[in-house]
This record gives sequence, C-alpha cells and structure tokens, in this order.
Amino acid sequence: MGKIISSLQNPVIKNVLLLQEKPRERKQQNLIVIEGLREIRLALISGFNITTMLYCRNFIDDDDLRILFSQSVSSFDSSEVTPEVYNRMAYRKDNGGAIALAEPKRLLFRDLKLSSCPLILVLESVEKPGNLGAVLRTADAANLDAVIICDPQTDIYNPNAIRSSLGTIFTMPVVTSTTEHTISWLRSNKIKMFGTALTAIRFYHEMQFRLPAAIIMGSEASGLSQKWLDEADYLIRIPMLGKIDSMNVSASGAIVIFEALRQRNFTK
Repeated sequence: MGKIISSLQNPVIKNVLLLQEKPRERKQQNLIVIEGLREIRLALISGFNITTMLYCRNFIDDDDLRILFSQSVSSFDSSEVTPEVYNRMAYRKDNGGAIALAEPKRLLFRDLKLSSCPLILVLESVEKPGNLGAVLRTADAANLDAVIICDPQTDIYNPNAIRSSLGTIFTMPVVTSTTEHTISWLRSNKIKMFGTALTAIRFYHEMQFRLPAAIIMGSEASGLSQKWLDEADYLIRIPMLGKIDSMNVSASGAIVIFEALRQRNFTK
C-alpha cells in the first residue's frame, strides 16, 4: 500500500484545489475536476480519459473502488487521502469518496450523430453553472440529440455544473459555438428553430414539434438576443399566470421539451 496523503500542502492536492477555483487553470492544463462515484463512473463509461484519482477509504467501498479502476481503458495515477484532506477538496463532505482529474471533451458539430427527427436544445449565454447542470439533467431525461451552448458565459466543465448535472454532462452530447454558426448549422440540417420569448404571441403547446426541431432558450436575466429573435422560425412562450413573468431556465426547458416529446408519443 502506498503512502496516504495527509497534507494539504501536497502538490497534487494543491493543484486539485487550484483547478476547482480557476477556469484559466483548467483551460491551461486541459483538465477538469470530477467529484463523486457516480460522476466518475459516467465519465469513464463515456470514454473520458482520467489522469488522476484521489480516494478516501472512509467514504468509498473497496468494491466500488475496484469498479472504477476496472472501467478505465488506460492507466492513471491514484492516491489514497485522509478524510481531512478529502473533505477539504470535496464539495459534498463525507460523501462520494473519490475525486478525479480528467481531460475534457470538446465536441464539434461534425461529431454529432443525429436521429432521423432530431430534437435539440440550444442555450444562449448561459451564465450560472448550476443552471447549466440542471438543464443537462432535463436533456438527459428527454434523451435529446444534443445540447448546444451558444456564446457561453461559464465553463461548461465548471465543478458546479458537473455536480448539478449529476454527471449527465459526460453522457449528453454538448457542443459550444457562436450564435451565428449555430443558426447556420441548424438551417443546413433543416432543423426548425423555436425561440422562447416573453414577447411571443403563440403559446408553446400550439406548435408542431413532430418535425426536426431546436428549442432555443436565452438567459434568465435578458432572454434571447435580437439575433435569435430575428432568425428563429417561430417565437413561442409559456403562459404565466402568477405575479412574475419568468421561470428558471431548466424548468422552462423541461416544459417545452416534454411537450415536444408528448407530441412525438415519447419516442425519438
């Protein structure tokens, strides 16, 4: 058995903390931080390359640890850490038992494998990692063909996005691009664009979603940009009956996405 890391001054531990806090470091080192057994397992299943694994036997079963090691197609550095060191690194204290560093995947439009009648979600200028993660859970539940992030204002592999997605950021095809390139790609693939806007006249449930469709959602603060409002094939809105005129983007996305699935008899 190797030496157990017990110091926060250990270079590996210091680097994990740095990667968690600094998007620039994640970009420069081309590494992301994955916390939790489920999240690491989904990353491995989806072919992400793990470079480092840190684990605490107080919080993870030996059988689960063996499964993680067996699921990797390549070798990686691993070290056991004390509970104190693990809890300093982990967001979820006394839970999960493993933290990994991995190389991110940056998908391009040409990497997407669309179904015969694709259903896609487009998010413009998403700012909050927690919102992004929640939307990805919705996308996974609906088995969407892809999620496209236009002009993102946050790192899609922010540790908060990974946590709130419950690891679906690894299983869901996610492409980041510009608004202009996304519009061009959607049009070239004959995918109709349904932009959500408070100023829209038509309600979402009045639309026909049985054709190849992309549901476009803007930021909670400012909604869709004028470019999307001008270029969308249809503008739609969700009826608001209360005192406020907006909902969380993940809730709004779920409402429209599952109406589209209902019209498709919940099949792809």
